[in-house]
Amino acid sequence: MTLALHFALRSDVGLLREGNEDSAYAGPRLLAIADGMGGHAAGEVASAVAISAIAPLDEENLTSSEDMLDALAEAVASARDTLHDMSVSDPAVEGMGTTLTALLWSGAQVAVCHIGDSRAYLLRDGDLYQITRDHTLIQSLVDEGRLSPAAAQNHPQRSLIIRALQGSTDADPDLAMHEAFIDDRYLLCSDGLTDVVGDEAVHKVLSTVPDADKAVSALIALAIRNGGPDNITCIVADVVDPTAGPVAPTRGTVLAGAIANGDVSSLLQAATGRAAGAAANGGPANGGPASGGGTGGAANRAANGGLTVASRVQRLNGQGGLATLEADEDDDHDADFDEPRRRWPVVTSILAVLVLLIIAGLYVGYRSTQGNYYLAADGQQLTIYRGINDKIGFISLSSVYKQTGVPVSHVPADLSLPTDPTTLAKTNATVTSIERDYTCKLAQEAQATWQSKYGSKSTSKPAKTSKKSGKHKTAPAPRIPKEPVLPSYCPQAAG
Repeated sequence: MTLALHFALRSDVGLLREGNEDSAYAGPRLLAIADGMGGHAAGEVASAVAISAIAPLDEENLTSSEDMLDALAEAVASARDTLHDMSVSDPAVEGMGTTLTALLWSGAQVAVCHIGDSRAYLLRDGDLYQITRDHTLIQSLVDEGRLSPAAAQNHPQRSLIIRALQGSTDADPDLAMHEAFIDDRYLLCSDGLTDVVGDEAVHKVLSTVPDADKAVSALIALAIRNGGPDNITCIVADVVDPTAGPVAPTRGTVLAGAIANGDVSSLLQAATGRAAGAAANGGPANGGPASGGGTGGAANRAANGGLTVASRVQRLNGQGGLATLEADEDDDHDADFDEPRRRWPVVTSILAVLVLLIIAGLYVGYRSTQGNYYLAADGQQLTIYRGINDKIGFISLSSVYKQTGVPVSHVPADLSLPTDPTTLAKTNATVTSIERDYTCKLAQEAQATWQSKYGSKSTSKPAKTSKKSGKHKTAPAPRIPKEPVLPSYCPQAAG
């Protein structure tokens, strides 16, 4: 039986991000999502490069599983080469990377390509299956039996990626074949959904909302309701009978996220423009010397021939306006032929590269944790820490941010230390609540002491009659301290 797809795609920036670094593509034979990493280092460019490289496969008539998997591997390799060339040519985008999860169809055959922590799910006969494996530190600990799946769901390091599509590494994607059936429902999503919406809630939406477009909207609404801290991108695709199904197959193609906001060239220009602005306001980008002669100076110049990286980008009009990159060839090699090149021994070169990759990976992992804050005991004092309460090797992922002055003994019994990492605002709000509870407790204790000591006593005594004179004498009034007052935010003491 011939199979087809009825799909819906939507991407939302979320509540906290300034821009959308996700990119996605959906077509009759191809579904793909990429979640860019790097922030001002052009995560949106990396995701757009990945989608631009893989989208042309939707137009190819691939029939064998071997051809499908090879085509996906070649597209990923092409994207990696493009990212490498861009990073080498323009320091403003060095360090960018992206996840990539894609499903390529040929009849009932589905080729799965996956790298990073975006996910693909399958709903079949009412049961939900995750058909990709997260390339994260926490998932590796689960695979090794060092962490339970339940503990992994809420672990503070659950988003720490150990494999992604980057120009600086040769990490390969997971490639596998899968068989599809009529009435299967697939979900591709970025971690902006799965970080804040559990599998049970995802299962409920996919199994109870029959319309694909409404299901996508419901999933994104759940992520927004749960805080929406990241970009959220979802594709819901139903496998249908193209001739007798209840809904017609989707014939067109859809782009969403960064790739829908401009081709790779325009996104790259915007990213390098941000870096140039940062250099103008706070010094040269990447610590290099500034240069004049146009916007961005050295940060916008390529290494070969003085060309900007953007000038090396060529539009592909035959693939729905998607962009690709083509590296310039260096025609000036002849000038170097008279001078012999010095080569390092192969082993030394490999070791040096490995050390640099390890250091870079540790640094990226460390930086990804530094937007979190949590409370923990520092001796007998409650302290705010920045980062997460863990280590990678010998590197601590947290540091003291501020000492609160609140004794640990006054932390409520229902608050476990250390607390889960969250934003600085929420952490400060927790400290304020503890401080107020502590103040109220002391005030209530002082008020109770005053009541027991002075509450039943009068401020004056009856006059005494002198036996000798028969005149009345008034005893001096006792000195009673003022009754303690509870702060306005404290609950009134019982009784």
